[in-house]
Amino acid sequence: MSYRISARKEEHLEICATRDVKYRRIGSGFDTIQLRHCALPEIDFKDVDTGTKFLNKALAFPFMITAMTGGFKGAEDVNKMLAEVCYENRIALGLGSQRQLIENSNFLKSYQLDQYIKRQIPVIGNIGAAQIIHQRDREKVRQLVEMVETDALAIHLNPLQEILQREGDPDFSGVLIGIEKLITMLPIPVIVKETGAGISKNVALALKSAGVSIIDVSGAGGTSWAAVEAYRNSDNDLCNAFWDWGIPTVLCLEEVAQIDGIVIIASGGISNGIDIAKALALGANLTGAARPLLDALYSKGVAGLNQVIKTWHLQFKTAMFLTGCRSVSDLKAVECIDIRDHLK
Repeated sequence: MSYRISARKEEHLEICATRDVKYRRIGSGFDTIQLRHCALPEIDFKDVDTGTKFLNKALAFPFMITAMTGGFKGAEDVNKMLAEVCYENRIALGLGSQRQLIENSNFLKSYQLDQYIKRQIPVIGNIGAAQIIHQRDREKVRQLVEMVETDALAIHLNPLQEILQREGDPDFSGVLIGIEKLITMLPIPVIVKETGAGISKNVALALKSAGVSIIDVSGAGGTSWAAVEAYRNSDNDLCNAFWDWGIPTVLCLEEVAQIDGIVIIASGGISNGIDIAKALALGANLTGAARPLLDALYSKGVAGLNQVIKTWHLQFKTAMFLTGCRSVSDLKAVECIDIRDHLK
């Protein structure tokens, strides 16, 4: 079982890095909105402060590299490079699913990062919803949290991928109560995230009732995991049918932002610093991306990934300046214009 999980993780990473796995017919929605331009910002660009805090650690701007990989031999090098980039740019890092560690600790090092780096940036662990339904598995999750020593644990909801994946486990009965019980067991915050198909208002309300206070909406418009599974499955008619399944990220943000008391992470189709600013104006507290950064790492190495992050940071700061925002919190008051109404 452990070998099969490790091989699947490696295959997933390779497909995401080398194949077209984007949504085809729908997007994240960020291209349908425009931030209201301020021709009189009355601030000096150098005084624009992009800094924020997440999990009690300072970030240079509200961004994280979301969960990518772990649990196989090559993942140790990838996560080491990602951690170095996150440290240099003072952004958060999400680790890939730690399911393999429930079976054995063969690839524990692929999730363990330099202790100095971990003290400086938020590092988020990751486990699938199917692994927290049973008490025995929740106890194993608690143990792996102690082994990896992260600042929070993300539970990923991936019913679409589980039903399409030939090795999948589509039994999601008992997930909500499993989340509620795991929150009481762990000494660190629990984040609940989708994997690219989006979280609706009703689901967010149910999560809040279970004690969840941090949600990554992870909407449609970025990587389609139905597409990933289509490349893995020769009998892929079902995968192709659901290639564009999901709720666009902007719609997720508009719905979940209506709920008080939730820290919102926006991922799914974030492709530049302007998208980051739009997400915060729509109610997000933090943003994240994975595949565009994986592309940069695979094609241009650490230097190329560093350049992408720095470019996005500058774009974000510029968007703040052009909307008259001195601080990140000011973005909450910036109007988002639906440009479709002006293009008819």
